[in-house]
Amino acid sequence: MIYSMTGFARREIKAEWGSAVWEIRSVNQRYLETFFRLPEQFRSLEPILRERFRKGLQRGKVECALRFSMNDANVSAINVNEDLAKQVLAAAAWVQKQGDVAQTNPIEILRWPGVIAAQEADMDTIQADMLKAFDDTFKDFVAARASEGDNMKVLIQTRLEAIQSEANKVTEHMPSVIEWQKDRIRTKFTEAQIELDATRVEQEMVLLAQKMDVAEELDRLNSHVTETMSILKKGGAVGRRLDFMMQEFNREANTLGSKSINTEITQSAVELKVLIEQMREQIQNIE
Repeated sequence: MIYSMTGFARREIKAEWGSAVWEIRSVNQRYLETFFRLPEQFRSLEPILRERFRKGLQRGKVECALRFSMNDANVSAINVNEDLAKQVLAAAAWVQKQGDVAQTNPIEILRWPGVIAAQEADMDTIQADMLKAFDDTFKDFVAARASEGDNMKVLIQTRLEAIQSEANKVTEHMPSVIEWQKDRIRTKFTEAQIELDATRVEQEMVLLAQKMDVAEELDRLNSHVTETMSILKKGGAVGRRLDFMMQEFNREANTLGSKSINTEITQSAVELKVLIEQMREQIQNIE
């Protein structure tokens, strides 16, 4: 199976503590890059998430975001440290007796450090829920990349079959093209009333056939088609290998076009270039 570097996944989770939403998206990139947008209380999860991305992905620019909302019904209850509050009140009363001091405001007493304490939410439980939800989202994300990769694979295979068809077409036309060129040269010699030695003419014809011969390029094209099909079948992180194969395809198509002296062969060379470019565009997004 091959994987696209483009993907998206989103999951919303709800629990007693509240709700959260994970979103993961990615685009193509030469290497693996991860970016995180996490609430401050979940910053400690970033190294764990980064490692999971590293183990599960090879390439791509990945953005991971978490939105978190605490349930109002589970907002920490307020506990008053009564002993400390009494001590603060007593100290405040003593201060008032020492001089002309305004009446103590109860709110000020409550603001004294340690007088009130909020029960901490069970962050260990919440983080465990978050990681499980992330794992589920990550599975969806990988599945989305795989689905897109399958679509790309079909498109590339279709182009490969078209390339093979064009190569076969050129192979079928080459004998008639070479004979046509030989007849064309003989006609020009006749019209110019030039008499050449038969042996010399034959030598020139052999040289011409060698210059026009594209059998080697066609064999390489067919070989590249077979190799690319094999890479697609093998699957995995094959983007770089496929990109290299596109360079090889281009090289043979360019050589074929440079040797062409016939309209049909030229059209096939142009069609090959178009097919190769279409494949290359798809491969740019393969992991």
